[in-house]
Amino acid sequence: MKINKNIAISESGFIFNPSNGDSFSTNAVGSEIIRHLKDGSSKEEIISELTKTFQIDASTLEKDLGDFFLMLQNYQLLNE
Repeated sequence: MKINKNIAISESGFIFNPSNGDSFSTNAVGSEIIRHLKDGSSKEEIISELTKTFQIDASTLEKDLGDFFLMLQNYQLLNE
């Protein structure tokens, strides 16, 4: 999965989709996930990095990450 190329993302977590004018904001964890997606990281790589950075167990993170991916898809922010 990758974030659409035209999506603008600020370091503060502001997300802008210029194709439809939608904008969103996310917290530090969401910003980190999006950064990893932009870098081409796999779901497994994201889970590995975030469990270290945010001290969360992998099973909880995997569920939450799946929910976050669904949200990104619903808002048309992901390419698959």
